[in-house]
Amino acid sequence: MTLPCLAIHMEDLCFDYSPQISALKNISLEICQGEQVALVGHNGSGKTTLVRQLNGLLRPCSGRLRVQGMDTAAHPVSQLAKQTALLFQNPDDQICKSRVWDEVAFGPKNLGYARQKVRVLVNEALALFDLLPLEAANPHDLGYSERKRVAISSVIAMDTPVIVLDEPTAGLDAYEITLLDQMLEKLKQEGKTVIIISHDMDFVAEKLSRVVCLAQGEKTFDGNCRNFFSDDQLLSECGLFAPQVVRLSTHFQQKKNGLDPRGVHCWILIFCLICDEGALPMALIHGGDPKSRVRLQPLLFIHLGLT
Repeated sequence: MTLPCLAIHMEDLCFDYSPQISALKNISLEICQGEQVALVGHNGSGKTTLVRQLNGLLRPCSGRLRVQGMDTAAHPVSQLAKQTALLFQNPDDQICKSRVWDEVAFGPKNLGYARQKVRVLVNEALALFDLLPLEAANPHDLGYSERKRVAISSVIAMDTPVIVLDEPTAGLDAYEITLLDQMLEKLKQEGKTVIIISHDMDFVAEKLSRVVCLAQGEKTFDGNCRNFFSDDQLLSECGLFAPQVVRLSTHFQQKKNGLDPRGVHCWILIFCLICDEGALPMALIHGGDPKSRVRLQPLLFIHLGLT
């Protein structure tokens, strides 16, 4: 991995909230431009602390961090914000305007973009999340998932090369997660680097190929999803549940590497009837376009490695 292709380059990064609390311990990490990476781990493992280093909200106590070639220690937040946009986990911690359109425009305006560019970026971001009909509404009058979409749109409208999304699926319904899927595909086509903090392992398995796991401020895993979800001990130590496709394969004693939720050969629709004794699965072959599937918790879309 050569330095020019790196969007993010960390070397032995450490951060302490106090002499008694070490939040990050010697984190070294390289993320290439255009990669989409999952950042996972226990609550309190250091995930949010790590990503807040990227735009200068927090500064390393030691070590080195470069974002788009810029040493974060040598640049103010105002400059780093042009490189990295960060979605907070709670949209209410982010929303500060009384109109949806103004909220989404807040970021690009503060980055100094021309008025016409701001208008284009805002309208595109609103359209991505089906918010154009609500552009004049007060965000604080909207439901939680709508406020979440407003917050995500405001991050996308900043048009930065690096985007960090903290728990973007939390609170979203099936339709809204489909919009999020489409947004990620668009960002991939544009070559944007995306880091997603998530406890939604089904979403991680379906949409991301690389996982970085933190535990007690240390990096415990950095590799592909298949290897990560095959390590039962690591998942247990990190307090994470394997994706439903992995748990289903284990239930039927199938090899885990024989199941891949990212494939398109054959999709199975699984209805899970939850009862006190556990889940009773029933399968129905579904030959439609996997991209059109409805994402509901009781419904699992599983790809079997058929040829």
